[in-house]
Amino acid sequence: MKKIFFLLFVSFFYTTVINGNTNNSELYKKIDLFAEVLEKIKKEYVDEVDQSELIDDAINGALQSLDPYSAYMNPEIFESMETDTMGEFGGLGIEVGMEAGVVKVVAPIADTPAARAGVKAGDYIVKIDGEQVQGKSLMEAVKIMRGPVGSTIDLTIRRKGIKKAISKTIKREVIQVQSVEAKVLKKNIGYLRLKAFNKNSSKQLVNEIKNIEGKEKTLGYILDLRNNPGGLLTQAINVTDFFLDEGEIVSTRGRKANENRRFFAKKGDRVKGKPLIVLINNGSASASEIVAGALKDHKRAIILGNRTYGKGSVQSIIPLNDGGGIRITISKYYLPSGKSISEVGVTPDIFIEDDSDDFEINTETDSQLNYALKLLTT
Repeated sequence: MKKIFFLLFVSFFYTTVINGNTNNSELYKKIDLFAEVLEKIKKEYVDEVDQSELIDDAINGALQSLDPYSAYMNPEIFESMETDTMGEFGGLGIEVGMEAGVVKVVAPIADTPAARAGVKAGDYIVKIDGEQVQGKSLMEAVKIMRGPVGSTIDLTIRRKGIKKAISKTIKREVIQVQSVEAKVLKKNIGYLRLKAFNKNSSKQLVNEIKNIEGKEKTLGYILDLRNNPGGLLTQAINVTDFFLDEGEIVSTRGRKANENRRFFAKKGDRVKGKPLIVLINNGSASASEIVAGALKDHKRAIILGNRTYGKGSVQSIIPLNDGGGIRITISKYYLPSGKSISEVGVTPDIFIEDDSDDFEINTETDSQLNYALKLLTT
């Protein structure tokens, strides 16, 4: 209870002091008030409190009051996060954010322990190994979910539409994401599944397109972005560019002038204007939404499935002097139409409900894929 109260207090404090109308005198008064509150807690609170942890919680509370993706990382967590950016790590295979004080699953990454265990986009993780998540920061929760490869973790999940909590026991693995899967389906339809946007995604995708085009006379393509939680902006731009001849792909807008950028397609559609259908769902986020939204705005593709997640913001990792760091939102994505993706997502042209958890290539059990095939072959 102390942590929740204190975070609320500091979040309010932070919002107040950064207001442009607040003069220096008022700012210093608030800083003095903050120090006074810390001292009162130290002397009067019923239990002894570690003031260092309390200040860490205060910093994190301030950042998380801004949006679900901004967070503070102490030196230990920051070091582990830097290790993870190398592209291989031990964990469950889920992209997560915070909502209402608990961890929300953006999407399980395909072919990872979480996906195989049936974790779904939109699930709320309320307990980890029996311990309540509420009151913890996002980075604290992520750190707990990581562990030795081969060890197990128990997640308690709340899912919309289901009253009873769901329990999942998942074994941690080294997560190595092979981002592209390709196949030629019946009647010569090229199928391209993009599972994540990592540094090699666009190269892998163009190689698969070349391979398909070299063997078959394709009638069209299906680009599957379901449960793709996003990744690198540069890769989203490259992938979108493969299917466009010209026009804006995405723009970013922030407070600083150098964050206001526009990205355009270069001449040359890699599939030469062949019909294209993009599959999306609530687990399609960030970079996936840029690709789907741009192709929709340019009327280059039919977008089929469910509304996407709505993560349309850019985060930057900023190191701090103590060896820790902050992840903070510095700009937002805007589609060629000028619409923001944030908290809105991309609406499909054709709405078809999910009926699959693993999205294996099976036209008999996957109604979205089956419908896309019919559109391209009739």
